Amino acid sequence: MHQESEIREPLIIGNKSYKDITDDIIRPIQGKANKYWWIVFTLAATTFTWGICCLAYTIGTGIGVWGSNNGVDWAWDITNFVWWIGIGHAGTLISAVLLLFRQKWRMAINRSAEAMTIFAVMCAAIFVTLHTGRPWLDYWLFPLPNQFGSLWINFNSPLVWDVFAVSTYFSVSLVFWYTGLIPDFATIRDRMTKPLAKKIYSILSFGWSGRAKDWTRFEEVSLVLAGLSTPLVFSVHSIVSTDFATAVLPGWHTTIFPPYFVAGAVFSGFAMVLTLILIMRKVFSLESYINIKHIEYMNIVIIITGSIVGVAYLTELFMSWYSGVEYEQYAFLNRATGPYWWAYWSMMTCNVISPQLFWFKKIRTSLIATFILSIVVNIGMWFERFVIIVPTLCRTFTPSTWNMYHPTFIDIGIFVGTIGMFFTFFLLFARFFPVIAQSELKSILKSSGSEWKKKGH
Repeated sequence: MHQESEIREPLIIGNKSYKDITDDIIRPIQGKANKYWWIVFTLAATTFTWGICCLAYTIGTGIGVWGSNNGVDWAWDITNFVWWIGIGHAGTLISAVLLLFRQKWRMAINRSAEAMTIFAVMCAAIFVTLHTGRPWLDYWLFPLPNQFGSLWINFNSPLVWDVFAVSTYFSVSLVFWYTGLIPDFATIRDRMTKPLAKKIYSILSFGWSGRAKDWTRFEEVSLVLAGLSTPLVFSVHSIVSTDFATAVLPGWHTTIFPPYFVAGAVFSGFAMVLTLILIMRKVFSLESYINIKHIEYMNIVIIITGSIVGVAYLTELFMSWYSGVEYEQYAFLNRATGPYWWAYWSMMTCNVISPQLFWFKKIRTSLIATFILSIVVNIGMWFERFVIIVPTLCRTFTPSTWNMYHPTFIDIGIFVGTIGMFFTFFLLFARFFPVIAQSELKSILKSSGSEWKKKGH
């Protein structure tokens, strides 16, 4: 067993045994949902239903019901697409990259983060599917057999790279997430008494027996998938950023976008993970496994990535001035002082100033402050994508095309609906799937459990 230094704070609080861990994590699945779960689920399902109605109206009448116009022909939908893809980044980062670096603190949060990735990418897919105007023809984005005629996709377009990058990322993340669930499904199967539930978890566990051979293959597959996922974490948002960077518009045509987008994605993804696990910790009483130390580690990551994002903002400003290109200089002046100045300064306040509050230990170890600031960061990152897209398209090279963009009731309804969809799916996941990787957590009980550390094991 790997010995842990005494000065390291324990990651599992309380006098827990292996059985206690299983009981605590499976209790929400075996028992009835408590009132907190029902309150949050009802709110989420209601907004999800509203979003479905807005989606149905859009499909029935066309995207003319959106606020897009001749100058700003993609705005709300692409803003939301990039925002959701960014949120989907942290899940696989926590699972894959932190697994390769053998970080123990990931074990309490990786399962929820992976689920977050899956649901966030599904939300993103709604916008990118609809913004083509005819979603029933979206299969044209993929290579087609000759029987469909002489239609060929343009491999030079970064929009096509998006299709392959995001779909590959989603597929690998889904397999990685499910693979980690298999041993835990087997544990639930063995504890279920109702025949139907036992049968369902038996199918989901793929006949897992817990033999040494099973664990050896599980470890090997997990490492292979972690190795495959790691470059995808960095490639997906780099490719999303090329949608903008390959354009000639001032404010977009810059090589800083790939690292800037990746840092921003990790920044927003960790903030969303914090929001989710703080709700989950309260609803399912998981304070022993998701403790202050986990929250503090994640807040430190937010300080680092938030600082990188702040430096990227300043670098953009410097380069626009240093380039001497008047169009580039005006693009950034317009962002800060133009008609959408409120969005720019909201972005700067939420993304540059608010994460710096975590330098204070009292704030970064406070659950209430962390919950509020995690939401503030996500609001700020949404404004970042809005600021990149809308003010730029409102003020392009030709002043005669300058106009304003305003989202419609349907635009807002679809976005709020995806938030409802995200939380609905996550709450259903938390109700029927183990939200913490209990088999992994048990592996650190004797080295990182508070009572075991006192015993000197």
